Amino acid sequence: MNKLDLSKAITALLNGKVIVYPTDTLYGLGADIFNEDAVKKIFDIKKRPLKNPLPIAVSDFEMLEKIAFVDERSANLISSFLPGKLTLILSKKDIIPDIVTGGLEKIAVRIPDNEIALDILSRFGPITATSANIHGNKTPEFINDIAMQFSSEDVEVFLDVGRLEGQPSTIVDASGKDVVIVREGAIKKEEILDAI
Repeated sequence: MNKLDLSKAITALLNGKVIVYPTDTLYGLGADIFNEDAVKKIFDIKKRPLKNPLPIAVSDFEMLEKIAFVDERSANLISSFLPGKLTLILSKKDIIPDIVTGGLEKIAVRIPDNEIALDILSRFGPITATSANIHGNKTPEFINDIAMQFSSEDVEVFLDVGRLEGQPSTIVDASGKDVVIVREGAIKKEEILDAI
């Protein structure tokens, strides 16, 4: 992946466009979380209900702390598993537009263990991290198959790194009094409980 592709992707994000980018699990649809029109476009092209919150990708702990509240339990999970295949649900800060979270006071955040994703995130800032598929369908493993679902008007830049077929992330809700494992994925329940 050359730098030209990444600069094109960042320019697209700056212009309120949608990109397809690799993560450590599957290909994701990325848009600027602070641009409500760009976020709305993600919902539109995925045919995803607006009440379904979108997960967010960030590059590091500092960026995560700017958009979500982190307590000691969350910090333990972050230091144990991120970057990696963990999506953490936390209480959101007021700077996050309601459209991103479906009006909820929580936000789902991850730090993908993928150099290209981390490069984009560190240079641009937080972007959406929803899988590159039509809502309810399986996410294709190849960019060509993803491109067939979306028109060039839908997605400005496709970053192709070959086949991606990672196991889905484990989703943990640490926004309340109790930590709840919402979906067990690549990280096992026992590992989460040990980290807490």
